[in-house]
Amino acid sequence: MNLLSLFAPPPAKPLLPEEKVKKLYPRFRWHILEATFIGYATFYIVRNNLSTVARDMQAVFGYDHSQIGSILAISALLYGIGKFLLGSVSDRSNVRVFMPVGLILTALCNFAFGATQSYAIHFWLWALNGFIQGAGWPPCGRSIGHWFSVSERGTIFSVWNIAHNVGGGVAGMLAAYCAKHFGLHNAFFIPGAIAILCAIYLFFRLRDTPQSVGLPPVEVYKNDYPSQTHEHVEKELSTKTLFVDYILKNKLLWVVAIANFFVYIARYSMLDWGPTFLREIKGANITQGGFSIMVLEFAGIPSTILFGWISDKLQGRRGMVSMLCMIPVVLAFFAIVVYPQPSLWFYYAMLSVIGFFVYPPVMMLGVMGLDLTNKKAVGTAAGFIGMFGYLGRTVQAKGFGFILDYFATTYDIVTRWNIVLYSIVACTVISIVLLAFTWKVKPRG
Repeated sequence: MNLLSLFAPPPAKPLLPEEKVKKLYPRFRWHILEATFIGYATFYIVRNNLSTVARDMQAVFGYDHSQIGSILAISALLYGIGKFLLGSVSDRSNVRVFMPVGLILTALCNFAFGATQSYAIHFWLWALNGFIQGAGWPPCGRSIGHWFSVSERGTIFSVWNIAHNVGGGVAGMLAAYCAKHFGLHNAFFIPGAIAILCAIYLFFRLRDTPQSVGLPPVEVYKNDYPSQTHEHVEKELSTKTLFVDYILKNKLLWVVAIANFFVYIARYSMLDWGPTFLREIKGANITQGGFSIMVLEFAGIPSTILFGWISDKLQGRRGMVSMLCMIPVVLAFFAIVVYPQPSLWFYYAMLSVIGFFVYPPVMMLGVMGLDLTNKKAVGTAAGFIGMFGYLGRTVQAKGFGFILDYFATTYDIVTRWNIVLYSIVACTVISIVLLAFTWKVKPRG
């Protein structure tokens, strides 16, 4: 038995009687939504903890901005690659096994990271953690794609997608609290322990497809069929068909993926660098820096649900909604540059605006991976879009760290941060231009 056989999807069970189908289907749908929500939130707890304590790592280990940026960059790069490659594996895997294993492995990376003081080991451990983190989104996308129909997709994904806002927000405050009260290493040990417990819970809570528990496909249950025939939707895809026909030859998917590159620069700029920015410019402490991440993440919770619902009401025009959302993001970043001396609460307010409007596009561009393919390719398509997003994060993480250190002898810290902020503004404008090409795009089904 090879390793991949451990992840093999369970076979379809005989169809249950109609009365049991009616009773069990809503229950299992709730289990899937709740468990994937908790699981994906937990992935962020063992992922967003580093940026909160980055300034403390500089102080304790003597790292500079560029070194921190390199760790963040390699993690983002490997995450993008991992999301794409592991996405293709998840499309052929049992979610019930695949996702818990991913959580256990990322927890082990956190344990090892917190236990070492070597920059080289820190670098490669967080790179490995980034790759393993790619096992988070694809199985969730696969689950929701199988348990919820086309007409529900925008609303359901918007509700589920706030998991990363919850997890990311909790990660900031949890890491700050653990580092302040129990030592820097516990900003990684304690989140790792939480991930292990969550993995055990997911194994007992999750199920793979409806067919694996004797239920019909969701299209039959909801009487909500996509434009493609049912047989085609349920047909397993060959590797060549999956990558070439559904991904590489899909021009709209490429536009969405490249737009996501720039959207993620805007998203992660303040997640990766916000706490450091506030501590260097406004003299914020570690708790205030961690709070900035929570503000950014939690602001995206109501808007993600709202705009996901709106995108469904607009017949799935998620590109249109995403483009309109990015306009206030540009204005908020510009305001931070134009008004450099206000109170810390002004920055919190601008971060709230950024979080409120940037997270709906983050969610909707991922959903467009399913909109533009079918549910048998959702993990791969989402991984492809996500890979470009995290290439954007890689560029900003390394690039901004480079700017802050390279110009240290030429400009003061405020000017260097302004260069960073203007770069973010430019990238956000580019994302708007690219998303304009998706204005009329609707789901293919």
